[in-house]
Amino acid sequence: MIERSMTSLPGATLRIAVNRRFTNFTHIYFSRALSTFALAIFFLLSCTVISAQSAHIPHGTLELVSDHAAIAPGLQFTVGLQFKMQHGWHIYWENPGDSGEPPRVTWQLPKGLTAGELIWAAPQRMGASTIVNYVYDGDVLLMAPVRAGADYSASPADKLEAGVKFLICSEQMCMPGKAQLSLAIPVKGQLTSDAATAATFAAARARLPKPLPGGWKISGHAEKDSFVIESQAGRTLTQATFFPVHESQIENSTPQVAVSRPTGMRLTLRKSGELTKLLANLKGVLELPGGETYLVDVPIAPAAR
Repeated sequence: MIERSMTSLPGATLRIAVNRRFTNFTHIYFSRALSTFALAIFFLLSCTVISAQSAHIPHGTLELVSDHAAIAPGLQFTVGLQFKMQHGWHIYWENPGDSGEPPRVTWQLPKGLTAGELIWAAPQRMGASTIVNYVYDGDVLLMAPVRAGADYSASPADKLEAGVKFLICSEQMCMPGKAQLSLAIPVKGQLTSDAATAATFAAARARLPKPLPGGWKISGHAEKDSFVIESQAGRTLTQATFFPVHESQIENSTPQVAVSRPTGMRLTLRKSGELTKLLANLKGVLELPGGETYLVDVPIAPAAR
């Protein structure tokens, strides 16, 4: 069951040790002065710091965060769904594989803000001989770009809100989850950022698949029961794993056969038994040993007759 949590607001608490010899009048005077000062600090901080909300989810927490502590009209910033899961539990990639369901988010944004699609980090391959899924475990930040229009003008009541639905699983069971999150961000003349949060986003961006290096060439063709991807990288490649973006294109649980070449590699993938039409291309992530991951969109030539 999802538990709702209260949003924490920044504040300041000040204490003063008052000598008992002070008169009641002096005590009241200083108390009021300090209360006024503390209130001023509270409003100062609340105008410059992101107000983020964290929700308890089954076997973890989920928080809506931003890479900037203040935004500016006409510029783009990034928000993220930060999943922190207990050991042994996982959520799913955009293509979950043979089972599962990826997280879905519905944005409710103030007028003048628009959100893009979720940006997916490279997943992990998890499963046995008959079922293989593509998942994330531990801590993962799913990011999305948000653009503020040139005429965007925030009001104190403006919030970014996200309705999130997901499936979280262990090896023995799965649990559906949902959370309603919100994030209040002040507007300034230019983008500003918090160092700790910026580091979190930098680490997440480092996990994103990169475009293929400029000197690489990649092509593919269909055979009777398989797809073959040929990579020309200018160096020997010994192994690779291909993660298809779209479901039901390859047999996820069938071993992917890599044959090393002096200038690259040949990778054979078994076609899915659910595939009902010819494919013009295979889009996905190619992972090499050592954790290198690349976005690929491989044109597929039809099988020779």
